[in-house]
Order: sequence, then C-alpha cells, then structure tokens
Amino acid sequence: MQLDPAYVVMLLVVGGIAGVVNTLAGGGSNLTLPALMVMGLPADIANATNRVAVLLQSIAGVRGFREHGRLPTTDLKAIVLLTLAGSLFGALLAVALPVSVLKPILLLAMLSMAAIILFFPAVVVPEPGTPVRRVADSWQSKGLLFAAGVYGGFVQAGVGFILIAALAGSLRYDLIRTNALKMLCTGFLTALALVVFVWQDLVAWGPGLVLGLGSVIGTRFGVSMAVKIDQKYLKWFLFIMTLVASAAAMFF
Repeated sequence: MQLDPAYVVMLLVVGGIAGVVNTLAGGGSNLTLPALMVMGLPADIANATNRVAVLLQSIAGVRGFREHGRLPTTDLKAIVLLTLAGSLFGALLAVALPVSVLKPILLLAMLSMAAIILFFPAVVVPEPGTPVRRVADSWQSKGLLFAAGVYGGFVQAGVGFILIAALAGSLRYDLIRTNALKMLCTGFLTALALVVFVWQDLVAWGPGLVLGLGSVIGTRFGVSMAVKIDQKYLKWFLFIMTLVASAAAMFF
C-alpha cells in the first residue's frame, strides 16, 4: 500500500511512544493497533502487521538490557520454551477466531494486576534481595508463561502484563530484569506468530517497518530510562499503564 507522509510521521511517533511504554511496562499495542487501523488496515491485517514492530522493538530491547548487564541468563530455556509453545497455539487460534474472544480474560487479568500493585505491591514487585525461583520449582510460572504465549500469539496487545505477572510475580525477578526477560519472551513468541501471519499473507510490510523504526528508537530510549529509574517509580508507571491498557481494552 502507498504510505502518505502524514501516516509515516504518525507511525514513527506512535511507534516511538509504544517502544517506551512496552519497555517499561506494557500495553503499547493499544496505541499501535488503532494507528494501523486508522490507515484503513482491517483488524486482522493490523494485528499481523503490528508484530513486525513488536519483533523489532523486542530485539532492540534485549540488546539494550544485555549491554547494561540486566538480562538474566539462568533458566532462559524453560522460560522461552513455555512462551513459544503457547504462542504457536495462540497464533493458530488467531487465524480462526475473532480478537474479542480473549478480551474479557485480559481485562480481568489487568484489573487484577492493578489492584495487586496498589494493595499488595510486594506480590508483583519483589523486595530487593528476594531470591529468584526457577521455572521447575514454580507451577504458577509454567501456567502464566504458557498463557502469556497463547495471548501473545493471538493478539499481542497486553501480553507484557501477563509476562510481568509470571516473571516478577511467580519467579520473583526485579522489575528491570523482568522487563528484560519480557522483551526476550515477546521477541520469540512474536517471531513464531509472525511466521504464521506471513504464511497467511496478512502482513502489510510498509507500515510495519515504518512503525518498527519508530518502536526501535523508543525502545532504546526506554531501556536507558529503565536502568536508571528507581523501582518504586517504575512500579507506579506499571500501575498507571495497567489502568490505561484496561481502559483501552474496555472501550476498543
């Protein structure tokens, strides 16, 4: 499709904002999906095209966190394999089912997370020095990581919150390392889902790559913020973005 200069600017700006939001919390796709649909892309094409930007920002985010020494390497295989298994299942579902199927589930999950952050913050934001658990020792993390993969493969928007619940809530990583692992998991599950969408010829590459460029720029800036900001402020940013994403899921 032809890209109007105004749309190019819009995609770069929205992509940049989404890159920052997804790096520090989640829910950036609640900005990028409507932007793609404003251009006239059908919902299924927008959903698939958005994965191009998410994949690029995930690669940029993982690289940035690794450069700062904030990407944990222990237990990566178990974490990634569970999200990949869920992603393949979710992407196949996305070909056959409407996005609205999982919307109530995500909304309930995000509102629950917001309430936990507000009233029981230690559940999602571990105290400094809290021992990290392995996936093999936490049945909750197995279910949450697989569920995050299913949702991420299905629609993407909001998957970061489920990954945060698994990585910080059940495995007890601090928020900075949680965000690093979240980007890694998102990258893998998005790559797998993107293969399915390319196979189905659902990707509009022009808008996807422009959106991706903006997302990469925003992600690099977001990583710089994440490694410097105090976790108590990061916690409140996560809380605010959870509420914003919940509102977006409710009305759109």
